[in-house]
Amino acid sequence: MNPSTHMPLVYIISAPSGSGKSTLVSKLMKLVPGLDFSVSYTTRPSRGSEQNGKQYYFISRDEFEQMIARDEFLEHANVFGNYYGTARRFLQEAAQQGHDLLLDIDVQGAQQIKRKLPDAISIFVLPPDRRTLERRLRERGEDAEQVIQRRLVTASREIENYDKYNYILVNDRLEESIDSLQAVVRSERFRRLGGPLSEEQKQILVLADRCRLSNIRDRVQPILASFAIPAVTGGGA
Repeated sequence: MNPSTHMPLVYIISAPSGSGKSTLVSKLMKLVPGLDFSVSYTTRPSRGSEQNGKQYYFISRDEFEQMIARDEFLEHANVFGNYYGTARRFLQEAAQQGHDLLLDIDVQGAQQIKRKLPDAISIFVLPPDRRTLERRLRERGEDAEQVIQRRLVTASREIENYDKYNYILVNDRLEESIDSLQAVVRSERFRRLGGPLSEEQKQILVLADRCRLSNIRDRVQPILASFAIPAVTGGGA
């Protein structure tokens, strides 16, 4: 890569299943120009109306393992017996286009990315509480009871990692959450560019800063309590 090539800002977004992350990402991609979305590869079968290349690239286990052998993934993981992974090519393509890159990945993958790309900006989406998450999972109508219970257990484990992320977004009211997510993405661009900020840009920075880990701990405590997770103090990004 030559020195003049754009180095993309990499945004990681993680959330327990049912937190509304997919809706937030979909809205964000329409609102923020110059932001590419990395579509993960998986060996799990497609569900419902999912399309190859849109929600995921659906490939065989053998194809996935060949990609691992060729070191084609920035991160990959085995989740409930299926592989998921983020291909390196999306970072290269974003750089060539002068765009930034958004990765929608789980806690395990996020930690791998942060080791390889320590400047990546990480965002964790939390449900307002356990009851709301359970209701959303049931309303989707996709999963059997056993799967819903497994997702709730997994959610508790994932949420324990919230303090490894730079920003926390409590997805209570959708419009507010979209505004906050957009503010985080834009504010990081302002920080990279430097220089004086307009009043509007300063307001965006203020909104984004409210979501910083250090500024949102108090709001997170009752959410942790609803999942019976002990409060975490200190540390974090």
